Amino acid sequence: MRGTMGEAGTKKRVAVAMSGGVDSSVTAAMLQREGYEVFGITMQVLDDERRQHIDDAAAVAAQLGIAHHVVDLVEPFRQAVKEYFIAEYRAGRTPNPCARCNPLIKFGLLLDKGLELGADYLATGHYARVEHPADALPRLLKGLDPRKDQSYFLFSLSSSQLARVLFPLGGYTKDTVRQMAAEMGLVVKNKGDSQEICFIADDDYIRFLEEVGGLTGQQGKVVDRCGRVLGKHNGIHRYTVGQRRGLGIAWSEPLYVLGVDAANNELLAGTEGELYCTGLFASGFNWLCTPELPLAAACKIRYRHQPVPCEVTAAGEGLFEVRFSEPQKSVTPGQAVVLYRDDQVLGGGWIEKAVNGAM
Repeated sequence: MRGTMGEAGTKKRVAVAMSGGVDSSVTAAMLQREGYEVFGITMQVLDDERRQHIDDAAAVAAQLGIAHHVVDLVEPFRQAVKEYFIAEYRAGRTPNPCARCNPLIKFGLLLDKGLELGADYLATGHYARVEHPADALPRLLKGLDPRKDQSYFLFSLSSSQLARVLFPLGGYTKDTVRQMAAEMGLVVKNKGDSQEICFIADDDYIRFLEEVGGLTGQQGKVVDRCGRVLGKHNGIHRYTVGQRRGLGIAWSEPLYVLGVDAANNELLAGTEGELYCTGLFASGFNWLCTPELPLAAACKIRYRHQPVPCEVTAAGEGLFEVRFSEPQKSVTPGQAVVLYRDDQVLGGGWIEKAVNGAM
């Protein structure tokens, strides 16, 4: 982490993105103890009555004796994240709202507001690390706790954003952070972890898509690779690649969703062996290094995926092809493929199509 003193011996100011949870609260307390001039800044992204996180963040700020600001980002969040989430399911893809939110909202508009309020950096409670070499671009690294590492969700941050970011928890485990919260006596020390999708209170994304997004359970065909009709589905937004439950088709062996064809309102289904793919095509790549192609790296194709060796080549028209060293299961359009070399994030992009696999 960079030193606490700026020019003329003044303390560096840090805006801490406080969510009202344990991680961001410990982040604020840690930085304060290390001598930074800290203030809290909390996003309001929901326009309903779920404001407990704002109240909790304000309570921690009051306990630490630091200023606290609430930033109304309801409308940009709706446009950039919630509408994207709905549109991706409508198109037969499986979105990743956190990876979408980070560059546009949290490390975009919220970072801008923090700088406007006089901060030198924005700090968050992410389990990742960022190094700030004096003579090179910032380096994004995995968090040291493999169970909590969140570098996958941060691949799309720009180098200029990373230059203004601190991740104080990246070198700690979650268990240690909870112990620190207890030792610090923070008022949120016993608070549980946040829900998976912040804007869906009950984690029922199908209800959200139907009630808020207007997606309907329009029936369509379930077909195999030969085009044979195997059964009917109740709306493509209810399914994602790799899903087994919910197909309701009696077959000689278990069937899985291999692909989603939104244009024809069809699901492609097959056996578990058919889920394995040799590679993928991805678009919208964000490079955090200067790539020399072909590039040998390791990649993750979902958050909980164990990184696998791969080779990356340019495929034209903004596409890159990622070839796995061995076939991987359930390559899912709409998710991110993130490239690593050891602990360093090299970049990543959005999966468009599997190779030798699903649609």
